[in-house]
Amino acid sequence: MPEIDGAPTGRDGRSPRPGDAATAPQLYGALDLGTNNCRLLIARPTRDGFRVVDSFSRIVRLGEGISRTGRLTEDAMDRAYDALAICAERVAKKNLPSERIAAVATQACRAAENGPEFIERVRVGTGLKLRIITPDEEARLSVEGCRNLLDSSSQAVLVVDVGGGSTELSWLVRADRGFETVGWMSAPVGVVTLAEGHPETPLEPHVWYEAMVAHMTTAIKSAPVNGTVKALFDEGRAHLVGTSGAITSLAGIHLKLPRYQRDRVDGLWMTRGDCEAAARLLLDLGPEGRARNPCIGPDRADLVMAGAAILEAVQRAWPCERVRVADRGLREGLLLERMRSGRRRRRRSGGRR
Repeated sequence: MPEIDGAPTGRDGRSPRPGDAATAPQLYGALDLGTNNCRLLIARPTRDGFRVVDSFSRIVRLGEGISRTGRLTEDAMDRAYDALAICAERVAKKNLPSERIAAVATQACRAAENGPEFIERVRVGTGLKLRIITPDEEARLSVEGCRNLLDSSSQAVLVVDVGGGSTELSWLVRADRGFETVGWMSAPVGVVTLAEGHPETPLEPHVWYEAMVAHMTTAIKSAPVNGTVKALFDEGRAHLVGTSGAITSLAGIHLKLPRYQRDRVDGLWMTRGDCEAAARLLLDLGPEGRARNPCIGPDRADLVMAGAAILEAVQRAWPCERVRVADRGLREGLLLERMRSGRRRRRRSGGRR
């Protein structure tokens, strides 16, 4: 989704006060190279989170064709490299040292035979040291990025991170000290792989959509949680958190936004019926109508229905009426973790601010 690049305002929406620059905490950065997107966030820590200083997001489709060939294509690598070079320039302008930058790559580089070669090309050419993370770390970081959206009145939460090449699901239950993860899985189905495996059929759009839902349903049948957790969903004592561009697009459609607005989407509560209605509306629009929609655009027109199908499959398997939309996730989790690490280093060295 669109982001405000270089915005001085933070998550609380306030502009910095005069004199803040001299006393502001150190900057930190998080870079997430996914199967579909390349996203950078640079921020200062605050008492209750962080204040965004700069951000960048570009659709690169790094995983394009990987489900057929098992390799990253030259065109895809070139697109991703160009975006990463811009990220490197922004990092350099902020004078961020390597210990305050967390840079990771996910499913596309995990799955591709030539993924490590591309990571090395990026290191040599841009200086960025990307680390290919495991699916369990990806799931954990997504939960951390969304943690303050978990409703403490619920007994259980399912966090769904829909990526380009995989979907991470994390089940949490409420405990004495907040929510604890009791199970997770990484389904090898994302919006890019699902869309490539199911080309759109305009003559039978509902059949095409249901085929994608069925594909995802099969992929998540082996959920690694017991019946006690499932019972909390069946009893209406749980909610879902959805994080991805596809899910935030559904929220924009639901709100009938003339343009995407993060402050209206992030943290929005939707019902299961709201999600299904938005998906049906997008399906009826067809590919050209989706491309013209300001909350989707041509870059996401062929992927948003795959994302809606993934969400619908999850909702059918784990029914709950309340869905919270998160325009945040892995990248924010990375940033918060790196900030905590920086605080620990300062304490060990005896430094005080």
